[in-house]
Order: sequence, then structure tokens, then C-alpha cells
Amino acid sequence: MNNVKVRFAPSPTGPLHIGGARSALFNWLFARHYGGQMVVRVEDTDLERSTVEYAEMILDSLRWLGLDWDEGIAVGGENGPYRQQERLEIYRPYVDKLLEMGQAYHCFCSGEELEAEREALLSRGELPRYMGKCRDLTIKERDDFCAAGKQPVVRFRVPEGRLLVVEDLVRGRVEFESDGIGDFIIVKSDGIPTYNFAVVLDDALMGITHVLRGEEHLSNTPRQILIYEALNFNLPQFAHISLILGEDRSKMSKRHGATSVVQYRQDGYLPGALVNFLALLGWSPEGEDEIFTVEELISRFSLKRVSKSPAVFNFDKLKWMNAHYIREASLERITELCLPHIQAAGLIENDLSPDRLVWLQQVVATVKEKLEFAGQSPELVRVFFGETVELADEEEAKIVIALESTPSVLNAFRDKALAFTEWDESIVRNTLKEIGKELGVKGKPLFMAVRVAVSGQSHGPDLNSLLALLGPALVAKRLEHTLGNM
Repeated sequence: MNNVKVRFAPSPTGPLHIGGARSALFNWLFARHYGGQMVVRVEDTDLERSTVEYAEMILDSLRWLGLDWDEGIAVGGENGPYRQQERLEIYRPYVDKLLEMGQAYHCFCSGEELEAEREALLSRGELPRYMGKCRDLTIKERDDFCAAGKQPVVRFRVPEGRLLVVEDLVRGRVEFESDGIGDFIIVKSDGIPTYNFAVVLDDALMGITHVLRGEEHLSNTPRQILIYEALNFNLPQFAHISLILGEDRSKMSKRHGATSVVQYRQDGYLPGALVNFLALLGWSPEGEDEIFTVEELISRFSLKRVSKSPAVFNFDKLKWMNAHYIREASLERITELCLPHIQAAGLIENDLSPDRLVWLQQVVATVKEKLEFAGQSPELVRVFFGETVELADEEEAKIVIALESTPSVLNAFRDKALAFTEWDESIVRNTLKEIGKELGVKGKPLFMAVRVAVSGQSHGPDLNSLLALLGPALVAKRLEHTLGNM
């Protein structure tokens, strides 16, 4: 496939939604697979909700995911500008052309008139649409409306009796009857073009060959095809990707969990894991593999294996996948991800010395295998912080603390810990063995007693690593505290 050019054109009315990220990814994979180009532009004609801050946030999220682009915002190109608000003068001649050809007209209908028309159609069981009241106004009628101060919209004149066909690369042949569409608005009364009009002009003038987007846009496609035809533009190929659903199979929303890329980044997910996961939402590569490098995704991606069925966002699978990427990442990288969360929890100081950072890396190493995302780190490493601990409400912990041998074990380990100036895992291991031999205690009554007394829990990081990283002085303090509360 030659000269592929796709685009991602978000509306900056909020952070990058996970569905938008998936659309951007599919466009990017498609372009990179065929050696094509990707354009990123901003559709900011929603004046009330669009902000520059959201636009920058979206671009930053794309960069974080590793999705670069060849033309558009922050990159430039010969088809700019790449914000719709800066392209209004580009759109105007095409509006005039449609008006001159009689394929568009001014409409002066009020909101009340349109609502009454809508209710009447619904009461007859018909699809709501504009019935063409202003289609054939005389010049005098139009001048009278203007003299009365009415601001018109511009409507596209939809031909009657047409069968409009979309040969969709994902969904196959989809047909629409033009009689069910109604004349639609292409320019609002404030002079701002509507989405369906501006997107066609942008795609055509920028040479977009393939439009890959969510299936919610499928119903817009016949309107857009009519504009392409009226202006004699080349029609791109369309591919409409299925919706992303929550695990209850309803449309994904905040009640299912995080819905924006920013939130996953803040929670401490790795971009590679999120890209891998999103790629498999609606696309099924051959074979059973689920972990892919970016290069493998580019090589394997094909619209032929994109499903028509909705994709279900499985949070447990995302966490499993992210855990895999965490295990594969360097300890330095994961510590860097965990550090802001540990600091936000008030566990460690903001200004770390080099030695303290090395110590924290060793702490993170003890929980790295259990970590699903960096936001979990405060609870997993909390046991390494604080001079005292409280006994958890665990049956096993209570049983171990109540054993007859436990006070002797704890007193012996406290005394030995206080005698050390040097302290590491091998010393800890040998010390536990010595106490076991001296007291004739082994197994759970020995190891679990020390663990519960020092951590408050019957489970957690490797005991030798935990004790070594706490250091002898802090271990002794915690043992003293536990002994005092037995």
C-alpha cells in the first residue's frame, strides 16, 4: 500500500481519553506498518469547551506513549495551520462555493421551530431530521430575515433518493438512505463550521488517504461523503473501530476506573505496557502471544484482524501486563516511578541523598516482583518506614505472637542486633540460625515470630532483606516496642 497518510484529530475539551489513545495508536501503527505519514491536528471549534491547556495535555500524552507524528501541531508542515480556529479563512471559500452551486443554503429557523418539527416527527415514529423549510427561500424572504436581525446557519442540501455506501475496511459494506439524513448544518450562526464540514476540508486538503476512527463516527460518514462529492474531493478509505466497553459491557466511564491516559501515567503505569494493552483492544494478532515490543506491533498490525465487536477493557489484564513490564524494567527506572508516590504518602523525604536513594532502590527491589503499578508502592514498602509497627488483625500473626517461645526469640534477636555495627543479609541469616540453635526453636516459631514483631504482619518482603534494610538499631526498636505490648 503506497502513500498512506492518516491523522489523529482530537478535540481539546479534556485530557486524552483511553478510547482516543487507542484510535491514535491504531492510526500510528497503520502508518508505520506501511511506511506512511501521520498528521496530528486539533479540532477546536467547540469554543466553550476547548482549551489550549487540554490540547497541550493531549500532545504530551501522545509523546509519553511514544506516538510521534510527521506533520501537524508542534511539528509543522506544508498544510498548516493545524488548529481549526486558525483555519477559518481556509474554510470560507468552500462555503461560498457550495452556496453558489445551490448545494447549500441559509436557514433562519429558530430553535423553537426546530424543536416543534422534531417533536412532530417523533410523534409519527419518524427519524428526527430537518425537513427543508428554508430550502427554497426567495431572495426577498432571505433579505427580510436578515433585516429583522436573524443570524442564519448554512445547511447542506442533501439530495433525495440516494443510497450512500461506505466500504468500511473494518465493518464491510454499510448503506445509508439519504432521505433519512435531512439537510444538516455546515456553518453555525456565529460563522464557525461544524465538525462534519471542517473535518472533510481538513482531511481533503491535507491529503489524508485513510480515516481510522471510533465507530461512533460511522453515522457521520454519509454526510461527509456528500461534502466530498459536492466539492469534488477524493474520498479517503474509512475504517471504524469498535467501542471500548467496561467489564459490565456498558460504555466505559469513570465508574469503571481511570479513563484518561494522564491518570494511568500518574498512577505509575509504564507507557510500553499501556500501548501493548491498547493494541489488543479490538485487534487480534495471529498466535497466542500477548506481550509485544513496539517493533513487533508495527510489523504485525493489520486492519484485517481488527474486530467489529466491542472491546472490553479488563483492568486486571492491564495490571498483569504492566507488572510484566515492571519486572523487565531496570530497578532505577521503577524506583524513579515509585519515588513520587512514596514521597506523597509522607514516607520518605523529598530531598534524597545519593546513599538514601540507593537504599530506596534496594527497598523497591524487595517488592518489585509484586508491583502491578507504581501507585501501589507506598503500601508495599510502608513496612520499611517508622520506628514502631502495630500488629495486624491477622489470625496467624496473633497465634505466632502468643507462642510460649516468642518472647525468648525476640529478646535474643534484639540483644544480638544491638551488638552489631555492620549488618547485611548474611549476618541476619546467621544470627537467626544461632538463635534457633541456642533456644531450640526453628521454623515458624522462629522466623515468623521475628517477622510479625518487626513488620506487624505474617507476610511481606523476604525476611532477610527486610531486616538487613531496616538496620540493627531500627530492628531492635521495633522488637522492644512489640515486647512491651505483649
